[in-house]
Amino acid sequence: MVIRYAINMRHSLDRLSDMFYWPLMDLVLWGLTGLYFAKLNTANPHSVEIILTGVIFWLIIWRGQYEINLNLLSELWDRNLVNIFVTPLKLSEWIISLLIFGLLKMLFSLIFVSLLAFILYKYNVFMYGIFIIPVTISLLLTGWTVGFTIAGVLIRFGQKVQTLAWVGGALVAPFSAVYYSLSILPGFAQKIAQFIPSSYMFEGMREFIVTGNIPYEKFLTSFILNAVYLTISILFFNFMFNKSKRLGLGRLI
Repeated sequence: MVIRYAINMRHSLDRLSDMFYWPLMDLVLWGLTGLYFAKLNTANPHSVEIILTGVIFWLIIWRGQYEINLNLLSELWDRNLVNIFVTPLKLSEWIISLLIFGLLKMLFSLIFVSLLAFILYKYNVFMYGIFIIPVTISLLLTGWTVGFTIAGVLIRFGQKVQTLAWVGGALVAPFSAVYYSLSILPGFAQKIAQFIPSSYMFEGMREFIVTGNIPYEKFLTSFILNAVYLTISILFFNFMFNKSKRLGLGRLI
């Protein structure tokens, strides 16, 4: 299944542009915005680093969610979902293939934008040292959680709710505090953000940029929330798939 998705991607300009073009545009536009803010506000010398950190690491969440949903939608668009599951392929194997393929694409995109950020803005993504690994893993788990939650709805209701694949991930972005501190959010939004794993990661990375201290408690909290949410989201997807299968997968096409 991983090889199959890779072959499809190689012949799809849309997927290649998602992998490289849009991350590049985000990096250029937000990077220039950060430089402008830095000139306006000389009291905050970390403006560019904070914005670029948001751009690069939000990419991990987006790719994690988007790849799960896009590949599911591709099967629906091609009317191929029934064909897949009349084979001996297990649902767990299909899920694993989506995760592996999404992980590989995320790594390619992350390496690509990280190199460009260094070339264009002298931003070194490895300034976090060894902690870049748990940060990446935690944000990827957040993306997978959102992806499987949306996939559960898609597998149940089909293409009529396909817009969730594009807008679903953005729902957690305001509460993740990707580019700004949680303190500027309204009180009710701050309370919601306490339950969003990615908010702890982005807050922690900003704290490291400004103070140089590793916020272990924030990272640990993010992992615990992700472990709980990802388990629930996979169980939800499995439940919705089985319910959809009883109703007939053929109705989705």
